[in-house]
Amino acid sequence: MRRPNAKIGAVLIAVMLVAAVFGVMYTPYDPIINNLHARLVAPSGQHWLGTDEWGRDVFSRLLNGASVSVFVSFATVLVSVSIGALVGALTGYFSGWPSRFVMLFIDALLAFPSLIMALGVIAVFGASSTGVIIALSLTYIPAVARVVRANVLSLREKEYVEASRVMGNAELYTMLRHALPNAVAPIIVLATALFGWALLAESALSFLGLGVPPPASSWGGMLADSRNYVEQAPWLAIAPGLAISLSLLGVNLFGDALRDEFDPHMKNLV
Repeated sequence: MRRPNAKIGAVLIAVMLVAAVFGVMYTPYDPIINNLHARLVAPSGQHWLGTDEWGRDVFSRLLNGASVSVFVSFATVLVSVSIGALVGALTGYFSGWPSRFVMLFIDALLAFPSLIMALGVIAVFGASSTGVIIALSLTYIPAVARVVRANVLSLREKEYVEASRVMGNAELYTMLRHALPNAVAPIIVLATALFGWALLAESALSFLGLGVPPPASSWGGMLADSRNYVEQAPWLAIAPGLAISLSLLGVNLFGDALRDEFDPHMKNLV
């Protein structure tokens, strides 16, 4: 937290998380119920960010959309990092044809553009928060596996790993107890980046109509709905656009600070 980018990033992330909590627990208006008598009302004391084409409060929908985006992004990171780290550790620590076969499959997945592969997975599982989480997790697991495998390949030759073998510990225990924990630093940095990627990808999929189905709110869906009213009601695009931009800025700034902190060449530079 000594670093300016960490402070700014932490503040922006905290605002996003607080908005997500309020989106679940309390919103000034119901984000789903229509009110056709208050269509496209400009921002005012009653509606801080105005209303949309169905008379729904934009601020309430923004809070509710934050909860959706944070949940999908967090769940995606949790699934992809858990599975990817385990796959990367196993293929990096244990050599042989099974490891090479798995990495060939991982490399094949990396060859597909992430958004295209996500669209294909959602076509199978359907447009929903669960479908988005599965699609994005399958997209990011290969990247996590490659990073963890590269670190474990070097860690398995360290003296403390060899000492664990000499003591008679099982290979799986040695991997889980000594090799994998020492690869936590790059995993943390990558997980932070993945959160930003997942947030942006979820917004993109929602913008394309493949995210959380309406009438549930999402930032990408709000942007998509605002396209026909940009001149008449510009606040419909400004609010979710700023929310996405500032959230990504906060995650990227905090991720840069984590990377610098874990980098021995940058650790003492503030």
